[in-house]
Amino acid sequence: MQQGRFLTGSTLGHVARMTATGAFGITVVFLVDAANLLWLSQLGDPTIVAAIGFAYAIQFFSVSVGVGLMIGAAALVSRSIGQGDRALARQQAGAATAMATLVQGAVAALIFVFRHDLVVLAGATGDTAEMAADYLALTIFSLMPMAVALVCSGVLRADGYGAKAMYVTLVSGLVLMVVDPFLILWLEWGLAGAGVGLVLFRFVLMGLGLYFAVYQTDLIGRPSLQTMQAAARPFLWIAAPAIATQMSTPVGNYILTSIMAPFGDEAVAAWAVASRLTVLAFGGIFALSGAIGGIFGQNYGAGQYDRLRSTYANALVFCLIYTVITWAVLASATPYIITGFGLTGQGADVIRAFTSVGVGGFVFVGALFASNAAFNNLGQPGRSTFVNWIKDGALMWPVATWMAASFGPAGVVYGQAMAGVIVGALAALWGWRYVASLTPDMVAQPAPPKPYPNPDRYRSR
Repeated sequence: MQQGRFLTGSTLGHVARMTATGAFGITVVFLVDAANLLWLSQLGDPTIVAAIGFAYAIQFFSVSVGVGLMIGAAALVSRSIGQGDRALARQQAGAATAMATLVQGAVAALIFVFRHDLVVLAGATGDTAEMAADYLALTIFSLMPMAVALVCSGVLRADGYGAKAMYVTLVSGLVLMVVDPFLILWLEWGLAGAGVGLVLFRFVLMGLGLYFAVYQTDLIGRPSLQTMQAAARPFLWIAAPAIATQMSTPVGNYILTSIMAPFGDEAVAAWAVASRLTVLAFGGIFALSGAIGGIFGQNYGAGQYDRLRSTYANALVFCLIYTVITWAVLASATPYIITGFGLTGQGADVIRAFTSVGVGGFVFVGALFASNAAFNNLGQPGRSTFVNWIKDGALMWPVATWMAASFGPAGVVYGQAMAGVIVGALAALWGWRYVASLTPDMVAQPAPPKPYPNPDRYRSR
């Protein structure tokens, strides 16, 4: 029986390797996303950029559901691999893929039906609201193939295939890099071209994910009703709070976009740029949680608790070093960002606030992500839900509103940073105390699943 890749060797080496491959892949995708915004800005209409900003805030909800499902799948599969039961892990992966697709289809249908109301609630009006709703109608159902791709990527990382998971996003991102300017500028499709490119990107993601996770590595078995029934309870025990945790981030972004909206399209356009720069610059931080989840899960399943503690400590150090370097780079690049995206007045003020203050808050946001990975994969996913909703649901609105009243649109950025610092510091401490206290007799496990059917019966490449 093949041993889990994370059960031996340096935990720092595993954290660095998995985070580096995850960061590179996700950064390429976010770079393409930022380039997409740049192509649209070349059309000279800030309404278009504002529209995609509002649509992005709403799409963030549905993508976050997919990420939560991926977390549940990766945690479940990595535990089974750590326990040495690869046949069970394979069945769980197949069932998780099918369930994630069904859930994302239902979410997409709800957003499609209520898309006009959602963009208005976000603060969009007039032509901006109509364009944002049209963009959602065009792209929202492509969340189903994206759900498949996310689970494939999570399963690959759960078994230590960081490079293959990176190739899924890397190749898809390069395809979109070529297609986007052709559709947006050369064919002059504008916002519709950006939507078509996004749909194509998500289908390429799915194709590559299935190729690596099913054909090359045989990590995902053919789903059946029996395997889905057997996997549903342990999968949802992790995935449901993980989804609730992930949903807090788009809620926070939705709140911040709503607070920014009264300052006008120029401020919202700058906020859209800052949001893209956030995911681009902090690809390593965003990748960290998914990267170390498999390390936690395998060692948790194998009962190696000393390796859990070293993994957590290494993750916190990584967050600090990564953020300091990124902060220096973005601060020095501020004039070029403002000029490149054609921002003036309040829009330029938002970017300056982001690069001078907002970026620094990611030292603590990264620590929050590390605690999320620990709680999600070590038997306490509800704790992740609690700390994230304290930040994005309870604290974000009053702090950002107060700061915006004092500093204008730049205050929205200051409020976001303040909320991240407060909750991130507390979550990091809570996560460390929990990981440090783990012993075999204290570990909380979900209720045992129903017996799985014969795995050989469903074995398929």
